[in-house]
Amino acid sequence: MSCVVRIASLVLVSAVMGASAFQAQAQEPPKPQSIVVNSSGGAVNKALRKAYFEEFEKRYGIRVIDTSPADTSKLRAMVESGNIQWDVTEIPGQDGLLAVKLNLLEPIDHKVVNLSEFPKHVRESKYLFPRSIYSTVLAYRTDVFAKKPRPKTWAEFWDVKNFPGRRSLRNHPIDNLEYALLADGVAPDKLYPLDVDRAFRKLDQIKPHIAVWWTAGAQPAQLLVDGEVDLATGWNGRFYDVKVKGAPIAIEWNGGAIKESHFGIPRGAKNIYWSQKMLAIMAEAKLQAIYANELAYPGLNLESVKFVKPEVQPELVTYPEHLQKQFFINLEWWTENGPAMQERWNRWMLGK
Repeated sequence: MSCVVRIASLVLVSAVMGASAFQAQAQEPPKPQSIVVNSSGGAVNKALRKAYFEEFEKRYGIRVIDTSPADTSKLRAMVESGNIQWDVTEIPGQDGLLAVKLNLLEPIDHKVVNLSEFPKHVRESKYLFPRSIYSTVLAYRTDVFAKKPRPKTWAEFWDVKNFPGRRSLRNHPIDNLEYALLADGVAPDKLYPLDVDRAFRKLDQIKPHIAVWWTAGAQPAQLLVDGEVDLATGWNGRFYDVKVKGAPIAIEWNGGAIKESHFGIPRGAKNIYWSQKMLAIMAEAKLQAIYANELAYPGLNLESVKFVKPEVQPELVTYPEHLQKQFFINLEWWTENGPAMQERWNRWMLGK
């Protein structure tokens, strides 16, 4: 091939590539100055910024504003009113299927959000982006229990005589109904459908001994750090965050309640294209590893574990030794029964 022909070919290829790039750029919507990502706040939002938001800002030149907390009721109000304030939002673990059922979310564009390296059961998720996995576990102050036995099962947590200590549980039926049944002798693989009456009878026994009913994700870890309680349930990553900062706190994995952390795009969001780009960044293996290194919440990209620090891996929900001690929350049961359980829980808390 002559030099002239080769040059002509290169010019033609360049022209075609340039045209393609121009076409792609022409199809890309204008960049907003910012997008809003809503999550559960505290250490979670800090880890999200380090792992994903900074990369998004660097890659696209769009500022990420983070808000909190994750709130399905507020999401529903936004969608129904048409006043959408979030571009991407976390969906509380028990509410993922509910948000889909209520038509609160935009479909995920799988041409943009690559889930090919995710577990098979989540690859084709139409509305929910499965960002990570976490567990509600029991944590305790190691100094308080240095010279006395601590509870290692839910039955022992209920046994306040032999395992004294100030206790904290979440002000919510999910997890607590399961813990009550486990404390009452139900096997983990026999939990569902939940025997609700039995669970509340067991909860009646522990209720007078709960010093604090926590309501926000960051609260139980802080209660332990401040010495207000000796034992608290909470999300494993919150406890890990204060543990690595030197707090005398450890986790009991036995009986932990595992859930997936979902994110989604509110239906009618203003910047759907860029929302999809944010979810695409959250799907990347190396970035998921950064998040896991910060909070010990492993991503569902199966390649991400390769990039997690060896010293962090034993702190993960999916660490084999921990995984076998825990159970998975049945989201189908909670989607069907959640509203009725919340109403009954509210009455129970009021003593009615």
